[in-house]
Amino acid sequence: MEFAVAVSAPYRLWARAVGPVDAPPLLLVMGANANAATWPPALVDRLATRHRVIVYDHRDTGRSTWAFDEHPYGVADLAADAVAVLDAAGVERAHVVGMSMGGVLVQLLALDHPGRLLSATAFCTTALGAGLAGGPDAPPLPAPDPRLLELWEHLTDERDREAELDWRVEHWRILNGDVTPFDPAAFRATEEACMDHAGTHRNAAAHARAGQHGLERGTELGRVRVPFLVVEAPEDPINPPPHASHLAGLIPSAKLVTVPAMGHALAPPVLDPLADAVLAHTGAVAPARVGPSPPAGPVQG
Repeated sequence: MEFAVAVSAPYRLWARAVGPVDAPPLLLVMGANANAATWPPALVDRLATRHRVIVYDHRDTGRSTWAFDEHPYGVADLAADAVAVLDAAGVERAHVVGMSMGGVLVQLLALDHPGRLLSATAFCTTALGAGLAGGPDAPPLPAPDPRLLELWEHLTDERDREAELDWRVEHWRILNGDVTPFDPAAFRATEEACMDHAGTHRNAAAHARAGQHGLERGTELGRVRVPFLVVEAPEDPINPPPHASHLAGLIPSAKLVTVPAMGHALAPPVLDPLADAVLAHTGAVAPARVGPSPPAGPVQG
């Protein structure tokens, strides 16, 4: 079921819910510049065996409004969007799972909206105030792989659809890490689905240009009491160890688990162990009270 979410004008978000309507809700929060079609259907379907799974397109991705150049915002504003998605879905409290930038947003939700979270999970991410979410006082943690930094210099280059697909597949090849086997055809199919979902091959790269204010809050994580799972991806070239253990060490309620050989990509070999970790975590928490479902409707914007 698809539905629209009104956030700050002129932005409206596209969202979709799948799975049993009476199951505990679980919100998936994707990383920067990536739309909801990036979530592998196999992962969503596995989570939907026990949850009502909600996915959505961030601003300036997918079928949500694209307007960053005229109406810029900060990364922290995207955390409020996640709350708006829950409101539009009629969900009082949910399990929230975030990847990469989505994991940073989950930390903000745990700080500012703990009453809306049944549990939190973050993977392939860094702590607030560290890494790509850091500032001048960031702790000395490893930087992204130089191969990525070189590729990111061309993030906003103009390319036709085939050239953009080639660029994105190469991006995923590096993100995947050097241990888990890389299937270029599978990632090309994912990106074709993302382009078809958005109706364009263009990448506005808005989140790479968004303001970083409000992210230097690592010292506040010590007051988080929401059940929090941190999943370490040992081959992650953006946030390699010890980023995950650093984050887990800041949160009193955190549990750290490792998915062996996982990089910064949702490759088929890591989907089952990742789902196992998430479902074990959510299954240990009391069920949510499920609210009414929203009416279906297209996103205008």
